[in-house]
Amino acid sequence: MRYLQSGRIRVATAVVLALTLATTAAACGRGGTGSSASGAAKIAIVTRDFTNPYWAALRDGAIAEGKKQGVTVNVQAGDNETDSSGENAKISTLAGQNYTCFGVVPVNATNVITPLVPVAQKNIPILNLDTQIDPGASKAAGVSYASFIGSDNLQAGTLAGQSLLSKVGSGNVAILQGIAGEQNGINREKGFAAATGGKLTVVAKQPADYDQTKAQTVTEAILQAHPDIKGIFAANDTMGLGAAQAVKNAGKSSQITIISVDGIKAALQAVQAGTLSATITQYPYAEGQLAVQACIKAVAKKSIPTRVVAPIKLIDKDNVGRALRSFPQPFEPFTNPLAN
Repeated sequence: MRYLQSGRIRVATAVVLALTLATTAAACGRGGTGSSASGAAKIAIVTRDFTNPYWAALRDGAIAEGKKQGVTVNVQAGDNETDSSGENAKISTLAGQNYTCFGVVPVNATNVITPLVPVAQKNIPILNLDTQIDPGASKAAGVSYASFIGSDNLQAGTLAGQSLLSKVGSGNVAILQGIAGEQNGINREKGFAAATGGKLTVVAKQPADYDQTKAQTVTEAILQAHPDIKGIFAANDTMGLGAAQAVKNAGKSSQITIISVDGIKAALQAVQAGTLSATITQYPYAEGQLAVQACIKAVAKKSIPTRVVAPIKLIDKDNVGRALRSFPQPFEPFTNPLAN
């Protein structure tokens, strides 16, 4: 849980100590053998795929926090961003094992509900991570969630729109969407539209499945159809990097501003190099840490917020150096509702 820079390490250490003492006390209060509540937690997390650095960072944060807290953490994933069947198979396998808490990042709003039914029937806490699972369909299936942990994607889109508007002023822009129908991408686009409506003209928008190669191909086609665009908003960094390559190949890097979302290391390096103008970092490493902290509390029968908002931050040329030095941790402190 080391979210703070060196000047605030003592605060972070105190928070970790307080959390450890709290969970230990909870175990003793149940008349157990004296082992800590965190030691009783066995956590399974299933996300989309590890080829995307975002999900790999979430995995790394969860595993690191598990080691720090002394709990078992198993993080698995599908084969790609749209591999709902592979993801579901992982959940089904883990559901038959003796895990005491689950965290799940869905591919879409409903794909993980069915394999989570056996987990819910055992009254095992389930965390909905990063991407909202349909509450109505979940309720109908008898699946509920101890908490949603993720960043504010509307705000991420708003920050991206404000930044792009400040850089280009007016004119035509394009949007690279994520997976068709995926809620995070929808919310990012809504936030972008709210910030730029009536000021920038969106002449093209097309999904590229959060894939870098697809994004490059889509951007090449957009540049052919709309050679006068002044900016591109990509709903994640891998697509932003693909767009940047297409723009570079067209010899228009100095003419087109590109802003994306996620804050993966390659995007931060691209911002530093000037091929991306900015990224909205969502700190997936911290999100993984938060998931483990929430599971420990849920297993210990401690109350946790129904929604935990992970931090976001606009990273541009002015602060990218600090962001890289702190990576993968946030370079500024944020409010952690799980800390007490």
